[in-house]
Amino acid sequence: MLLSKLFIPILKNNPSEAKIKSHQLMLRVGMIKQSSAGIYSWLPLGFKVMKKIEEIVRQEQNKIGAQEILMPTIQSSEIWKESGRYEDYGEEMLRIKDRQNRDMLYGPTNEEQVTEIFRSSLKSYKSLPQLLYHIQWKFRDEIRPRFGVMRGREFYMKDAYSFDISDEEAFYSYNKFFLSYLRTFKRLSLTAIPMAADTGPIGGNLSHEFIILADTGESKIFTDKRIFDLNSNDTELEKNSLRQMRKKYEKYYSVTDEKFNKEEFEKAVSEENRLITKGIEVGHIFYFGDKYSKAMNASVDLPGGKKDFVKMGSYGIGVSRLVGAIIEAKYDDKNEIMKWPLSVAPYDIALVPMINKNDTAALDKANNINKELIKNNIDALIDDTEENFSSKIKKMNLIGAPYQVIIGKKSDGDLLEFKETGKQTQNISLKKIVEIIKKQKNSN
Repeated sequence: MLLSKLFIPILKNNPSEAKIKSHQLMLRVGMIKQSSAGIYSWLPLGFKVMKKIEEIVRQEQNKIGAQEILMPTIQSSEIWKESGRYEDYGEEMLRIKDRQNRDMLYGPTNEEQVTEIFRSSLKSYKSLPQLLYHIQWKFRDEIRPRFGVMRGREFYMKDAYSFDISDEEAFYSYNKFFLSYLRTFKRLSLTAIPMAADTGPIGGNLSHEFIILADTGESKIFTDKRIFDLNSNDTELEKNSLRQMRKKYEKYYSVTDEKFNKEEFEKAVSEENRLITKGIEVGHIFYFGDKYSKAMNASVDLPGGKKDFVKMGSYGIGVSRLVGAIIEAKYDDKNEIMKWPLSVAPYDIALVPMINKNDTAALDKANNINKELIKNNIDALIDDTEENFSSKIKKMNLIGAPYQVIIGKKSDGDLLEFKETGKQTQNISLKKIVEIIKKQKNSN
């Protein structure tokens, strides 16, 4: 892609209304454009990153046997009245009327909608378990939307729902999603800590938030530092393996402020291992048993002719929020450098030729390099503008392709000036560059 042809309205300075680095960068580099308070248009650069995150989320959901559906953004009020949440949800719910004067709403979540789909479709215990998910826009009318996509009113979200015959089977489903989330965030180069959390308006008595550390986070967290040494690489999708994996994490005290108990914290964690800081919630999972199935009469036939209400859980990941969260975790504010993880970077590599008005040799070389990169499924952004070298590098550092190639005086022959964004250059061949990037891609 040529930079001159890319729709990317870059600003010279950080917008005054943006207070945190993710909001600043996304506006400055033209990833998003505000439409109204807490609502944004996603421009090519930002949309490309978000869709890559979405695909990783989708892949990890599919790996645990979840099936993708798509539910509407506009829901009937009737199913929410059945569950008892229509009045209880509060002013965050956008309530509307259609032309027949029927009460409708813009969905803030989908527990009722998916329960209605289940109860009208499946009647036998033999159909269980069922794990269903979709990736769809949500709307919550925040009283004070702020921090760009981190706390907007409209957001893109993956929400999944499990249906099981018993608590034991439901905990198995819960643990599958627990593992799926750990794997998802790892592929995004994020260290997300599972923390016992309050269930809030969703309901239930079991819940975990997945938090990444960040000074700009709204969640205050209390944890044992040793939890960072854990990994789930060897966990299999088998009941006991998943149970042991979750116990391994729950062994260490790790909670958000709603669950914090000072006496328990000091008793469970030695002083040298205590960590009190802030973080960003990037995922939240809940188990709420028959809270919705009982209220909405979602039951299945059991052996012997009896019926029972299915046991349910819900599992959310903020896909659009993750764009901002990755920036908060990866952006070097001091040097104005963004290095996206290769798995979600808008471009794998930036080609920066030093262009003179009367000499197109460097640009021609960049185009030839790009032909070879395309053959190897490597996505490059070529800066074909006539700006000076300093401006080019500054712009590419903000865009944040993980790798850069400088095409100038030191790029004679087969060797190219190659570097990871923000690091020192090395002179290596194009073949070697391709090997480095493909190896990194394969590791994701």
